[in-house]
Amino acid sequence: MFTGLIEETGTVVNVKNSGDGKIFNISADKVLERTKRGDSISINGACQTVTEISGKSFSVFASKVTLDVTTLGSFVSGQRVNLERALTLSARLGGHIVQGHVDIKGKIKNIKSDVNGIEVTVSVTADYMKYIVAKGSIAVDGISLTVVSTAGNDFILYLIPETIESTIIKTWKTGSEVNIETDILARYVEQILKYGKGNSADKNREDDDNFMNKLLENGFA
Repeated sequence: MFTGLIEETGTVVNVKNSGDGKIFNISADKVLERTKRGDSISINGACQTVTEISGKSFSVFASKVTLDVTTLGSFVSGQRVNLERALTLSARLGGHIVQGHVDIKGKIKNIKSDVNGIEVTVSVTADYMKYIVAKGSIAVDGISLTVVSTAGNDFILYLIPETIESTIIKTWKTGSEVNIETDILARYVEQILKYGKGNSADKNREDDDNFMNKLLENGFA
C-alpha cells in the first residue's frame, strides 16, 4: 500500500526482455534506504517487487499483465520515473490510500499553464468515469492528486509547482499515456451496493431499500 506522495524520481538504466515480461533496472537514492529484496516499490503507480539491489540501483520483473495494463511496457533507457516505497504503519498518510494496482492507462488531452501552476485534462474510458468525482482523490502515474472537475470521459487536475518539480509531471505532453488508479473506496461502495441488498435482515430490509433507491437516484450505482 502507498500514499501517492512521490519520494523521488529515478531513471530507467536498462530494459531486458525476460520471457513474456521485462526486467527493469532503475537508478535511485532515497527509496533504497532500508530496502531489501522482496520489498515493494511503486514505479509510476505500479507496485513492483524488488528482485535485486546493486549499488544505487534496483531491479524488478514486470509480467506481461503489468506491461499490458500499465505504461511500463513502453519504458526505455534514460526515462525518468516516479518512485515511492510501500507505506509503513508508523508513516503519515499524507496523500490517500493507493494500492499500486493500476486500473487503466489514461491519456493527457490538454495542458494549460498559468502563473501559479498547470491545468491538465486527462481522458479515460467511459466505464471508469463513475469512479472519478470532483474533489475526490485519484492516482496518476502514482501521484496522489485531487480531481478539480469532470466532463464526459475527461477529468481535470490542477498542479502546483512543488508537485511538478518533485515528480515526472514536467515530462508529460499532450498525448502522453499515464497510469490511472481510481479511489478504492468508490469500488468498495459499488460492490456493497451490488451484493449487499440481499443480505439484509428482514427487519431492516425496508430501510435498506430506501437507502439503495436514494443512492441510485443520485447516480451512485
